[in-house]
Amino acid sequence: MAGGKEIRTKIKSVQNTRKITKAMEMVAASKMRKAQERMRTARPYGEKIRTLAAHLSAANITEYRHPFLARAKTEGAPKRVGVVVVTTDKGLCGGLNTNVLRQALSAMRQWEAAGADDIRVTCIGNKGLGFMQRLGANVISHVLHLGDTPHLEKLLGPLKVMIDAFQAGELDMVYLAYTRFINTMRQEPVMEQLLPLTGERLGTPKSSWDYLYEPEARVVIDDLMQRYVETLIYQAVAENMASEQSARMVAMKAATDNAGVVIKELQLIYNKARQASITKEISEIVGGAAAIAG
Repeated sequence: MAGGKEIRTKIKSVQNTRKITKAMEMVAASKMRKAQERMRTARPYGEKIRTLAAHLSAANITEYRHPFLARAKTEGAPKRVGVVVVTTDKGLCGGLNTNVLRQALSAMRQWEAAGADDIRVTCIGNKGLGFMQRLGANVISHVLHLGDTPHLEKLLGPLKVMIDAFQAGELDMVYLAYTRFINTMRQEPVMEQLLPLTGERLGTPKSSWDYLYEPEARVVIDDLMQRYVETLIYQAVAENMASEQSARMVAMKAATDNAGVVIKELQLIYNKARQASITKEISEIVGGAAAIAG
C-alpha cells in the first residue's frame, strides 16, 4: 500500500485537476448558450433561402439551369468526389470529432471500393486537418482557428477551391460532413450531399411560384445558388460550434464528477493506511510494555 504522503500528493493533484475541469465546464456552458443562439438565429435565413432554391429547382420557369442544380455527371457510384469536413480546432469535447471523422472515413473507403479514383478534401478545423494528413488524403484547402464565432469571409476562400473544381467538371459530387446539434446531450454526425443540389436536400415545394427577375434570370439564379451553398456551409459550421461547446460542457462535467469519485477513493485509502499505521504503533507500544513488565 502506498505511503500516506504519496496518497496526499495524489489527492492534491486530482483536486487541482477537478478545479480545472470545473472551470472549463463553466466556460463551455457560457459559450454554448451564445453558440446555440447564433445557430438558431441563422436557421430562419437558411430555411428561407432553401425554400427559394427548392422552387427554382422544381419549376421549369426559365430555360437556364444552374450547374449546381444539374444531375451528377456519372451514373452509379461517383468517380471523382469532394468532401468538406467540419471539425473543431480544440479537443476535450468527447467523441464529437471521432464520430464525424469515422463517418467521413467510412464513406471515402466505400467510394474507393466502388472505383473512385479522385477524392479531394477541404478541412474546416484543426482536428480534421490533422486526421486527413495522417491518413494521406488529398487535402486541397483548409481553414483553421475560426474562434468562437464563424465568419463567412474566412470560409469562402477554401470553399471556393472545392466549388470551382465542381463547376469546372473536375468533380462529380461534393459532400459535407459535420455534426448537427440536436440538444445539449445529443449531437449527431451528418454526411450529406452538397453538390449537385438534390431534391431531397432542397425539399419538394407544395406549390409552384412564379418570379419576376431583375435584371435577368441567369444573374439572379447564379447569385442565389452561390448564396445557398454558402448558407449551407455557414449553418454547418454554426451547428458544429454549438455541438462542440455542448459536448465539451458534458465531457468536463463528467471529468469533474469522476475526479470527485477518485478523490473519495483516495481519501478512503489514505484513512485505511493511516489507521493501519496507528494500529501498528499501538501494537508496538503494547508489545514493548508487555516485554518490560514481564
